[in-house]
Amino acid sequence: MRQADDKVLLYGFGNPARGDDGLGPALVEAIAALALPGVRVDANYQLTVEDAAEMGHYQAVVFVDAATDGPSPFWFSRIDDSGVGRLGFSSHSVTPAEVVALARDLFGTKVAAYALGIRGHAFGEFDEGLSVPARDNLDQAVAFARKALAERRFEEYVQEFGYPAAGLGGSTWKA
Repeated sequence: MRQADDKVLLYGFGNPARGDDGLGPALVEAIAALALPGVRVDANYQLTVEDAAEMGHYQAVVFVDAATDGPSPFWFSRIDDSGVGRLGFSSHSVTPAEVVALARDLFGTKVAAYALGIRGHAFGEFDEGLSVPARDNLDQAVAFARKALAERRFEEYVQEFGYPAAGLGGSTWKA
C-alpha cells in the first residue's frame, strides 16, 4: 500500500525462476527489508501498461532489472522517454521508457525515471537461483541502491554510474 510520504518507487522486474533474470525482484526484496522512509517497493515478472497509472504518485521511479550487457556490477541511467511516440498495447515487452511515456501521455505525469541494470550472467534456463557472479553484483547493487535512495542524488549517480545505451530510453535491458 502506498503511504502519503512515499516519494520514490523502486520497481524490480524479472523472473526469479529464470536464473539471473531474477536480479530485479531480488534487489527489491533486499531493499524492502530495510524499510527506507519515503520509498515504496514493488516487483513483477514484467512491466505492464497498467504500471503507468502509478507513476504520478512519486517524485522519482527507479526501474531495476537484470542486464545482459554493460559494466559489472551494475549501471544507473536516466530514462529518456522523449523519443517514445504512440504505443501499441501489448502485455509483453513493455520497456521502462514506454511505461514512463504512457504515464506522460495518458495521465500528464512528469516523473524523474531511472534504470538500475544489474549485470547478470546466466539466463534462459529454469533455475531458481542466481549465479555466483550475479549474487556478487547484487550485493554491490543493494549497497548502491540503499545509499542512492537515502540521498536522492540520482542525477549525480547517473554521471558516476551511467551507461550510455541506445534504443530503450537510456537503458539496455535483456531480451
